Amino acid sequence: MTLQTSKASRTLTPGGRLRARGFRALAAALVAVTALAGCGGTGNKTASQVSTGNVQAIADETIKATDPSKSPANANKRTDTFVATIKNAGGVFLPYFYRNAWDENLVQPIFASLVVYDKDGNPVGDLAKSWEVSSDNLTYTYHLREDAKFSDGTPVTADDVAFTLTLENDPAYNFGLADFTEIGIQGAEDYKSGKADSISGIKVVDEHTVSVTTEKVNPVALTAIGGYVLSKNYYGKDYKRGQLDYLQQFYDKPLGAGPYTLDKYVPGQEVRYTANPNYYGGKPQIEHLIFKVVTDDTALQSYQNGDTDTDVFTPDPDVLEQLKGFGWSNVNIRTNPYFSYSIFNAKKPYLTKAVRQALYYGLDRKQIVAAWYKGYGEVANVYAPPSNWAYTTDGVNTYDYDQAKAEQLLDQEGWTKGSDGIREKDGKKLTLTYVTKDQTDPMLTIGKDQYKQIGIDLQTEVTDQNTETTRLHSGDYDMITFRTSVINDPYEAVKEFGTLDESVNPEGYDNATVRDLVKQSISASDRDARKPVYAKLYQELSNDPPYLLIGYIKGFNAWNDRIQGGENFFRGTGDAALQLAKLSIKQQ
Repeated sequence: MTLQTSKASRTLTPGGRLRARGFRALAAALVAVTALAGCGGTGNKTASQVSTGNVQAIADETIKATDPSKSPANANKRTDTFVATIKNAGGVFLPYFYRNAWDENLVQPIFASLVVYDKDGNPVGDLAKSWEVSSDNLTYTYHLREDAKFSDGTPVTADDVAFTLTLENDPAYNFGLADFTEIGIQGAEDYKSGKADSISGIKVVDEHTVSVTTEKVNPVALTAIGGYVLSKNYYGKDYKRGQLDYLQQFYDKPLGAGPYTLDKYVPGQEVRYTANPNYYGGKPQIEHLIFKVVTDDTALQSYQNGDTDTDVFTPDPDVLEQLKGFGWSNVNIRTNPYFSYSIFNAKKPYLTKAVRQALYYGLDRKQIVAAWYKGYGEVANVYAPPSNWAYTTDGVNTYDYDQAKAEQLLDQEGWTKGSDGIREKDGKKLTLTYVTKDQTDPMLTIGKDQYKQIGIDLQTEVTDQNTETTRLHSGDYDMITFRTSVINDPYEAVKEFGTLDESVNPEGYDNATVRDLVKQSISASDRDARKPVYAKLYQELSNDPPYLLIGYIKGFNAWNDRIQGGENFFRGTGDAALQLAKLSIKQQ
């Protein structure tokens, strides 16, 4: 019932805004799918002879509660309170200005957007009852709900939308995890530079209609422009271009148009909310909402005790059996819309295309995925999850485990084995530094052993998330592992390959064909026109890989059967607040 966000790749937040800053730091901060240690090898068979065999894919399904009457007393006594979980809370309750990406989940109940993505990645209206896109795909016109109000009872108007977009494009904006320059609203740069007093591309048509014109086609603009709306009357009283520090006074005093209002923030413990009587969808049936801070170590016990009503758990057969054994819990097993991967440092001259291909062939990724996710994962071969509309493996090299092929590629590159079995070239050994923040990463054991068999010395390092991010941007690695967050539009996962800008593409991947295809992929808004472009792009990325793709991950989303509508609430998806507002409690 819950689905965490995190991102590794300049992507859209659940509210629909672009993330640029924080990139892999964001992924590192939000990874909640804990990797599981791999062990063992290939038995008596040599790694060069055979793979570990097919991993049985476990189907997505919902397991229903068998005996709801067993619901814990701690849960049953909460007749008007729903308790969800969070890993961390930064305390900044203002969209676009928080630096702890978990706060994205915490502002969702408070603020409403124009347009959001649902759990399947399709745009749905929130504050916007409808919208139109011009024939040239450059102008977006949003029609606001006439009944939408902020929690103080003031109406949501087109002026509020215009103010929010102006704030996001202010020259002083450098606060949060977002960068709106990519959307390229017409006149935004003139406003930033002081050449204009307003942004020409933003037009208030009437009280409930706003039009926004961009300088280039971008298929994610609909939701990027249509994100959280801030009250001009509340947040804009002291606004002056180039001066945004005044907004800090509102970090713990949010005012939004979402289904809940902030009641109390207890650092390190919980965030409390109260139902908003002015919510356009009607006051939520559940009066109180709590996001309780839990750790991976305490999550299952808290859920079992009834201290929480929902959580997402590590894919593990033992955990699933415990959840099923409770009797009162529903469990949704779902392939999450993101993937794990290891970045190749393209700035290292010895990591040529052939060597990167050898690193694919020389690793049994099926075994890695099986060890890491205990059967609750699938090998990833393209830069989109299977649920995404652009997903296709047509013409893509799946790099089935083939150590003989890996050795052939390394031989052709001039890397020859020395007396110790490690390959050398021009007096340099083929030693690669692999960085991870996960102590249970099977690359530390299985990967290291399999690469040694083909003559590669994989030196592994386990570090913390901040150091890992620093290493990424300093280039102090050969391979470094992350995962993406929720991928709504396929562009989110490949954006960095479309530029040589190191702030976007820190690994330095350089392929002109790929850059052109990435640009083509957003030159139209129609999915049917974009699909063949992504098919070609995935083929080229397969041939010249910037990443070692690892796997698609399933998650166990569990919720107490007393929560009606719980099957539709996934924390972190764009429509989380919409679904949250529809929840109710079945009285025992």
